[in-house]
Amino acid sequence: MSEKISGFKILRFASVCLLSVSVFIAPSSSESKSIVLGGKNGWQPLSFEKGTERGVGKFGWESIELSTNSRRETEYTDLLLDFEKSSKSDLTGNYEILDSNFTFSKKAKMGKRAALSTAHGTGMTLKGKSGSLFGTQGFSGSFSIEFWLCPSIAENGEKVFSWRSSRTIEDYVNYQMITASFFNNHLEWKFSNVFDGWTENHGEIVLSCQRTIVPNEWTHHIISFDEHTGLLEYRIDGKTEALRFMTESGHERHGSIFTPILGVPAEIELCPLFTGSIDDFRIVRTSIEGEASSQAIPAFKALPKADNLSEMKYDVYALSGGRIESQPLSVNPGSKLERVDAVVSTPSETSVQLFVRGGDNYFEWTDKNPEWKSVNKDGTIDGEISARYFQVAADLYPDGSGKKSPSITEISLKYTETALPLPPFRISAAAGDSSVTLTWSHSLDDSVGGYYVYYGTRPGEYLGVGAVQGNSPVNAGNIATFTITGLKNGTVYYFAVATYSSSDESFIGTLSKEVSARPLQKN
Repeated sequence: MSEKISGFKILRFASVCLLSVSVFIAPSSSESKSIVLGGKNGWQPLSFEKGTERGVGKFGWESIELSTNSRRETEYTDLLLDFEKSSKSDLTGNYEILDSNFTFSKKAKMGKRAALSTAHGTGMTLKGKSGSLFGTQGFSGSFSIEFWLCPSIAENGEKVFSWRSSRTIEDYVNYQMITASFFNNHLEWKFSNVFDGWTENHGEIVLSCQRTIVPNEWTHHIISFDEHTGLLEYRIDGKTEALRFMTESGHERHGSIFTPILGVPAEIELCPLFTGSIDDFRIVRTSIEGEASSQAIPAFKALPKADNLSEMKYDVYALSGGRIESQPLSVNPGSKLERVDAVVSTPSETSVQLFVRGGDNYFEWTDKNPEWKSVNKDGTIDGEISARYFQVAADLYPDGSGKKSPSITEISLKYTETALPLPPFRISAAAGDSSVTLTWSHSLDDSVGGYYVYYGTRPGEYLGVGAVQGNSPVNAGNIATFTITGLKNGTVYYFAVATYSSSDESFIGTLSKEVSARPLQKN
């Protein structure tokens, strides 16, 4: 039993002066307590989080709120710039940022910040590492480039993306280029000498959007190539603006596909000549339809449906909402949960729903067992929860348009806790030969299941080892006399006794008064 509470170091207990042996000590009683999650001390790690992130709630304290539909890194992500952190780093680590003149704007489309580019700046320059799309020479396979854009003026010649390189074919240098720039309030994508074997228009392919790009409005852009079908497609806000099958016939899967082959690894420039904001810039090694190349990227498989680029959701917050679950919260056995209150902010149409559950052994818990019980709006709970552990959960829902998020600043659980089992109020020690016999009065607490005996060689320090019965503390069971043997004669030993609960041996009460005895060898 000593191993179960090996963290025990030093226990000190003030001696209790008894006026008379007839003094009656009342059994342990209940006490009202509370556990606070969040609040002024912030949120501790949770056991489960989905679709949520940290924010600033009431009183300026840390809160839980819905995370936006910002892109997340997956195994298919080649480059990801979410502009949420001051480092402005590529979250995948595949690209090195050589230079950046972006500033941050709180007028973001996804997340809390976007990158702001001015006409006097030069945007951002990145260099791909070996293995990345633009850091590797040769066949690229399927790829997609996507971002949110909010131009300030959308003037002719403004450039959002630029990559320039060269590829040598039979001792002849072909200069390559991929750019996205504005012309007559439309964004044009140009590919020069990128698709192997394509000779029309001097090797250049242009995809221009039909939609007029309006200044100061966010739009989602994605250019994608599918190596299996040969489809090169440009979409804005999920709608196809232009496409071309890079096949000999010009149709899907008819004839050979003109595959993209990239030349010497070269830097990419983001917003080298652009005034406005850009957010969630991402490159992935897959097409819009989510089919990755098994030949070019053997380790890749088809994208999970949830990350299918063709199913991009444009709501700021996912309409499915988010959920948090606390760690199991330890209380005394038999504690009764009375109510759960929360400090929340719920803008129009948003909602927060709280749930609680309890049990005596959380190692056996599953997602549905013990059953979650809803917390009423007034903080009360339908039905009784008496347990050794409590757990609280919360579902957060945005408004119907996915533009507003609720937040939770604090959750408070109020419960009635059974007090620690009372120790024996009278104890004595009698020395023997290499032994000490302890005698105590039974605790008057009905919840007591047995007694632990603590021993050591210094007052108040019960770190004893070497006794036949085991190291300190020793489980004596539910008795009132206990002899510890195997002690060193001539050494003074100090003892204290604590009760433990009949429902849980690890639920230990306070120590009794300390007694001492010196074992001596008998002639």
